[in-house]
Amino acid sequence: MRRLLLTAAAATAAALALTACGTTEPAADDAKKKTAERITLTDASGAKVQLDGPATKVVGTEWNVVENLVSLGVDPVGVADVKGYSTWDTAVPLKNEPKDIGTRGEPSMDTIASLSPDLIVATNDLPPAAVKQLRKIAPVLEVRAADAADPIGQMTENLDLIAQATGTTEQGETLKKQFETKAAEGKKALADAGLGGAEYAFADGYVVSNQVSIRPYTSGSLIGAVNEKIGLKNAWTLKGDESYGLATTDVEGLTKLGDVQFAYIGSDGDKNSTPFAGALAKDSVWTSLPFVKKNNVHRLPDGIWMFGGPESMGAYIDSVVEALTK
Repeated sequence: MRRLLLTAAAATAAALALTACGTTEPAADDAKKKTAERITLTDASGAKVQLDGPATKVVGTEWNVVENLVSLGVDPVGVADVKGYSTWDTAVPLKNEPKDIGTRGEPSMDTIASLSPDLIVATNDLPPAAVKQLRKIAPVLEVRAADAADPIGQMTENLDLIAQATGTTEQGETLKKQFETKAAEGKKALADAGLGGAEYAFADGYVVSNQVSIRPYTSGSLIGAVNEKIGLKNAWTLKGDESYGLATTDVEGLTKLGDVQFAYIGSDGDKNSTPFAGALAKDSVWTSLPFVKKNNVHRLPDGIWMFGGPESMGAYIDSVVEALTK
């Protein structure tokens, strides 16, 4: 879980106040041009977030919110673990040189305070005590990191909320339309290739203390939901966690998959993240798996953040279609 965790409507004549919690009510774009107009949002925690206008000096404590900010055209002034983001999310690269605010799990309060942000975007992966400290520095927009009951819905809900806070709702709508178009195109390409309903299993893996740990992405994961959206059948039958839809298994657990298409994402920037081509390459269990024997193991391009936003998921769809139809 290291990479993952390693994861307001009332209007008056004088002021505009927008209330939304994961809704798509547009209003903040106009407010961006009228900086005297205040924005009021209700975040995922139920807290009221009041801004003097669209936020521009924004800090992101988790990579998925950072990706959303960049996709919306807002360059964050502070990012947790800049090096890690630059390694794992090259699909939506940083366009500026934000201050590194520390780790995603333990951001530096002093560093964030020194940036004098007008908004901090965090997720509920942060402990409540940390969020409480952040609220003493600047308004905090807390979003739910993930929801296995509706992964894609949570992704777009978070995008909408961040867009409203930053006056970028038009760009947010564009991103959502692009994602839907990409998914429809990917689904058609797979169907045209006779791969509609194909059994498909996505995972990532790590080598820790010489032990290989594998994370199946069940239907409750964001990628699992995207897989099904483009017409693939998730081969995992394991139960994932309630937020990220991730399960845990080992190489022996892969024997239950049968004859599937298997795909994963690792990173050359993290030598422990590619066990399928490394530590398992000569493992007798691994090499005996049907999908390994048939060369149906696909390493998708580095830098597609598996817990990102619409742009990462669009890049993911492209990579899956290319890998399965080549």
